[in-house]
Amino acid sequence: MGVSTVSEIVHETCKVIWEELVEEFMPVPTEEQWKKIATDYYKRWNFPNCLGSIDGKHCQIKCPANSGTCHFNYLKYFSLVLQGVADAEKKFITIEVGARGKQSDGGIFASSSLFKHLESNSLNIPPNQNLPGTNIEAPFVFIGDEAYPLKSYLLRPYPSRNLNQIKENFNNRLSAARKCIECVFGIMRAKWRILGKYIEVDSKRAVIIIKCICILHNLIRTKDGDNDIDYYHITQNQGSHQNETENHFEGRNPNYSQQAKEVREKFANFFIEH
Repeated sequence: MGVSTVSEIVHETCKVIWEELVEEFMPVPTEEQWKKIATDYYKRWNFPNCLGSIDGKHCQIKCPANSGTCHFNYLKYFSLVLQGVADAEKKFITIEVGARGKQSDGGIFASSSLFKHLESNSLNIPPNQNLPGTNIEAPFVFIGDEAYPLKSYLLRPYPSRNLNQIKENFNNRLSAARKCIECVFGIMRAKWRILGKYIEVDSKRAVIIIKCICILHNLIRTKDGDNDIDYYHITQNQGSHQNETENHFEGRNPNYSQQAKEVREKFANFFIEH
């Protein structure tokens, strides 16, 4: 068969795989499923009321036609960004693919459908729950790195300057739990080698390929379960996708709500006392 024929077959197959499997292997969680995810995070990573860890991954593509430098990232290549949220079993809860490589993680999150659903409280998130062994009521939260904003539903580390014992302990606990999403990216790159090189199709088809890989990742994790390989170090060795100029997001954007700060303090105090 000709190259164009094979290309169409691959594209259509990837599209159908996503459409047929997404409802089974990446559904919108119910309230009970959210609670199970939070229970797993506490059992495995000692982080209560956690609904998932969020991060972004740059996927290399060839330069889209007439795109200028909007897809050119700080790592000096053209990319699409995969923003994903992972559970404690290293499976995707939700993904969003297609942001331009030049955008920051915080900017991608702010323009994502996930952000809109969280702001409108339309994701079946359970009501506030006491932290384990206490009478301290806290919301269920997602966790991210310094590139993400501090929200009452999204925790990020304290800035590295002027850390005391409570803040440093919180950062360590958050970092350990946040490894889940880094592990997911490491597993994917190790299994699907296309993510280790340029995806030599146009950007629209690249989005379909990436989404197909993500849903197949969930299928395989569901069928085969977890294993003991620490893919976190694979991802770390590639170099973090986080631009150093994006660090100290909090310092440049001081308008975090008092409620969000109080939520983070609740978790920080809980960690130091337990």
